[in-house]
Amino acid sequence: MGSQPDHSVRSFQFERDTFAFPHELVWRYRFDPVTGAMTVFKADPPPTYYHRCFVLVRSVRQFFQHARFEPALPAVEAPVYRKLIREIVHRNPRRGCAESERLVIPGFDGLRSFSKAHEPLLKAELGGQWQSYFLRSHWRIVFLTPKRHQEQIAQRLVRSLREGGVPLVHLFRFPRITINHGLVVYAMTESEREISFEAYDPNIPEHPAKLIFDRIKRTFNFPPACYWPGGPLSVIEIYRGGLY
Repeated sequence: MGSQPDHSVRSFQFERDTFAFPHELVWRYRFDPVTGAMTVFKADPPPTYYHRCFVLVRSVRQFFQHARFEPALPAVEAPVYRKLIREIVHRNPRRGCAESERLVIPGFDGLRSFSKAHEPLLKAELGGQWQSYFLRSHWRIVFLTPKRHQEQIAQRLVRSLREGGVPLVHLFRFPRITINHGLVVYAMTESEREISFEAYDPNIPEHPAKLIFDRIKRTFNFPPACYWPGGPLSVIEIYRGGLY
């Protein structure tokens, strides 16, 4: 059965509320479908916008919670947009604001169209690489994530989505860090066997990603992507408050 959103709360739409440009990869990955072996090599040409996946997922939620796009209003000059972007990314990503307190972004119907038109401006103002490295939640990855804990995370994500939230998650493997990445979770479909979460992956902005929670095994599974061979991993929620 699928979960129904709360229509009293503005719903998140992938084609409207996400960035159009990709978070670039420093490394390229080639996976052997027969053996599962992974070959890693440096991207050529080298990336220019990288190590900012957590900056992008945080910013997606800040725009969703603190901005209102008004396509009927005339577009403005870049310095005005720069000021608006700075104000939005300095607002609290852990909670939203009243409708009357949202910052109005004129000339666009959403973040995707805005980011297509002003990609360099957004990249310059959203935040630096250090903001991905120094998150208050990073301490958590060194501790075990038992199945009971992962089940609690899945239940918390379900509750948040049912309440109209847009939770942010950190995907990782530890101590061998084969993945260390952030997603924006915005929808889900439930069955007796699993919960299939739909997500925005800043590495692949063209289409939604899937994050699967297996109810029987009580584990998360992230399907194969251009930078990940697929398989089980650990998940924690970030930008939730307190120590996260």
